[in-house]
Amino acid sequence: MKPSSMGWSSARNARLVMMAVSAIVIYSVILAWTGDGVFVSDWAPARASWADSKGTPQGPAYGSPEPIELSDFGRVANRTLGFQRVIAIGLPERSDKRDALDLMASLSGFDIDWVDGVKSSAIPDKAVPFGIDVSQVQDNFLGSWRGHMDAIRQVVESGASSALILEDDMDWDIHLKSQLNHVAHGARHIFSESSPLPNSPYGDTWDVLWIGHCGEPFPETLEENSGLPEKAKAKMSTKYVINDDDTVPPYSQVSHLVDWSAYPPHTRIVHMTAAPICSFAYAISQNAARKLLYALSVDGLQMAFDNSLAQLCRDAMYDLGREKDNGYGLKCLSVNPTIMFHHKPKGRVAGDSDIQSYGHDGTVRDEGITESIKWSMRLNLKNILTGQLPQPQFEDEEA
Repeated sequence: MKPSSMGWSSARNARLVMMAVSAIVIYSVILAWTGDGVFVSDWAPARASWADSKGTPQGPAYGSPEPIELSDFGRVANRTLGFQRVIAIGLPERSDKRDALDLMASLSGFDIDWVDGVKSSAIPDKAVPFGIDVSQVQDNFLGSWRGHMDAIRQVVESGASSALILEDDMDWDIHLKSQLNHVAHGARHIFSESSPLPNSPYGDTWDVLWIGHCGEPFPETLEENSGLPEKAKAKMSTKYVINDDDTVPPYSQVSHLVDWSAYPPHTRIVHMTAAPICSFAYAISQNAARKLLYALSVDGLQMAFDNSLAQLCRDAMYDLGREKDNGYGLKCLSVNPTIMFHHKPKGRVAGDSDIQSYGHDGTVRDEGITESIKWSMRLNLKNILTGQLPQPQFEDEEA
């Protein structure tokens, strides 16, 4: 009986070891999973390959130019880009924009929840926020604000720990997930987070991550901060510098609110938010969602949504530099140059925007345009779908 018992124990132990090894392998695969396939790197500057769950090659994969490390940072490669949700805002009748964004997200390996955009004409006078004179605002000022507030309110209602909110004309680099991996490192570096496994791969300190904008300066260069003591400036000037990033366009193609001549080519920076222009794409924590719902709706509104959100982050920097606690204390970070930007599709120019009115003279655009993004997902859709190599829309400039 004893030898037989020992033999059973050895077999059981072997099975337990095999189960443990299998669990580790499965966990690693989950971290690298893009949703429809697993990243298998054959690293070239803008190319990776992927296979389906059976290991069958499926053509080019897009989202990372290199293997994303199998650690908690690898969660940026999940179906919600490391946030709990990804939300896009768009008018329901703009099926053209939804077609494009859903296709782009599918090929990039993440899922989108839609929140219907709102037209200003649908907002009754009684629901106009305090501080706004309807006769003084133009185009779809209020509709844009309400669409963003509905998305933010959905984050509050659902209790989601975080959400990335996109406007419906967004474009991004085909290496988005690799870029977000760097952003996650930057966010945790700036806030000195050392937890081995925070709830979010971006850490648990941030409130707003501004990853899609028209450009912004650094907070220490803002006029109101120019006269601060160097010690105070140092608090707001912490940066995480990403070097040799081949996805950074030539500096002639990005916003000049930063003096990029001070940096070598291919430099991207994660920094404390100063005063970004445009609200193309931003992530918020549950804490931020609640504060924004109050500050920009319940309490009233003074400016367009994007300017109002930027002002709250700017106020936080003002207070930080003066060791005050007068505002909402939002902890905002930005990525510079931006990694998301709005796309202007080929076709009628009048169809570009649902906020502003232009192009009604019948002007037609022969080719799509995306500024500030080197390896545009939108401009490479046909290449991706037909198995061709993606192409950069900007070539590097000679030094």
